[in-house]
Amino acid sequence: MKHIGIITKKGEPKAIGLVGRLLPWFAERGYETCPDNDTARHLGVAGRPASELPDISDIIIVFGGDGTLLSAARLVGGRGIPILGVNLGGLGFMAEVPVDEVPEAIENALRGSCTIEERVMLQASVFRDGKRIDQHSVLNDVVINKGALARIVAIDTAVDGRYLTTFHSDGLIVSTPTGSTAYSLSAGGPILYPTLNSLILTPICPHLLANRPIVLPDDFTISMTIASGEDVFLTMDGQVGFPLHPGDVVEVVKSPHVTRLLIPCERDYFQVLRSKLKWGER
Repeated sequence: MKHIGIITKKGEPKAIGLVGRLLPWFAERGYETCPDNDTARHLGVAGRPASELPDISDIIIVFGGDGTLLSAARLVGGRGIPILGVNLGGLGFMAEVPVDEVPEAIENALRGSCTIEERVMLQASVFRDGKRIDQHSVLNDVVINKGALARIVAIDTAVDGRYLTTFHSDGLIVSTPTGSTAYSLSAGGPILYPTLNSLILTPICPHLLANRPIVLPDDFTISMTIASGEDVFLTMDGQVGFPLHPGDVVEVVKSPHVTRLLIPCERDYFQVLRSKLKWGER
């Protein structure tokens, strides 16, 4: 791993400063680095558009939070390039390397000493009048939700061609195991170990309390039709949005691509849960 792409959280001085201090460190060890254009502009060095970094890198290092890492995962797509996340944000379930452990963690990653976990991604397609009009791959979740002042939305939901139910709710979440600690968790969904081959279907504030989250195999196709509702949106990874109309169909399947995350050598997922979710604290 000699060619390193660097992506930072846009407008984050802490990330820019840390990368500025690390660039000489990389150079001393013979690594070639290329930051994204925004980072490079702040540091006065040469850079490339973030979208081009996966084409020239052996590894992508992300300095930011989980949101920045999610963006990087979509950029990498099916290229199979491993991503290492340095946590400068809040919870940091995916961007796991703390600032004070950065040099050691990066050195271990570049030596090949770290585990690489392959995480399931989703592919979401929107069909209108039988024609596909939009498609995205995501790492965390696909969410149908209503606007702030809209009434509840009715979503006819089928699993592998079999009718499941019509959810009358504020929305519906289809989540990967990686995304189980994100919006789905806030909506009452379960936490799944991130390498499981499963999906979670979680209703948001359902009208019927008997509507509960359900865990499904990741080779199932989930089809959601907007039966009624106004001001309805599809949101991917909380970052990409698309307006939906009554009659639109959102189809979610497992993506043919996976995200490959470099895991810090000493990382224990259960310790991460205890730390991030404050389990055991009084």
